[in-house]
Amino acid sequence: MLMASEAPTSAASGGLDAAAKKTLLRKIPHGLFICGVAEGDTINGFTASWVTQGSFEPPLVVMAVRADSTSNGIIQRTRRFSLNVLAADQKDLAAVFFKPQNGIGGRFDAAPYSLGALGLPILEAALGAVECELVGEVVHGDHTVFVAEVKTAVLHRDGAALELGPTGWQYGG
Repeated sequence: MLMASEAPTSAASGGLDAAAKKTLLRKIPHGLFICGVAEGDTINGFTASWVTQGSFEPPLVVMAVRADSTSNGIIQRTRRFSLNVLAADQKDLAAVFFKPQNGIGGRFDAAPYSLGALGLPILEAALGAVECELVGEVVHGDHTVFVAEVKTAVLHRDGAALELGPTGWQYGG
C-alpha cells in the first residue's frame, strides 16, 4: 500500500500528468454497443463505448456521445435512442458503425434491423436491445452525457457481451 507521504511528486505538484491520465483512463473497462437513433425517415447508428447502468428503479442507462456528431443532435431533438448489446464475437459488426455516415444505404445494409416499439433500430444479430427515453443530460466538454430511462427490452439470445479491451481498439483517455 502506498502511503500519503510516498505519493509521487507529479500528483503532489497538482499538475495533470497527461500521459498518466491517458494510460489510467484507458484502463476503465467498457462494453461496445450500437446506439440507434431515428428521426423522420432518417435511421442512424454508431458504436458507443461510454455506457453504464445508472439506476435499478427506474431502470436508467448513462451514455456519453460526441457533441459534434449527427446522432447527438438527433438524440437531443427526439429524446430517444436504442442500445443494442453485441455478442463477444461481433467485433466486425461494431466496426461497421465506427465511421461517420448516414445509416440509410450504409451501415444498416450490413446489419439487418427492425424497429422497436418506440420506432428505434433493433439489430437482429445483437444479443438484444433496449429502447430509452431521455430524462437528463449534461452538456459539457467534447461529449454530451445522456441519462435515459429504459422503456422497452428485447432479448434475442443470451451470451457474453463484446468489450472494448479484447478488440485492441482504444477510445478515450
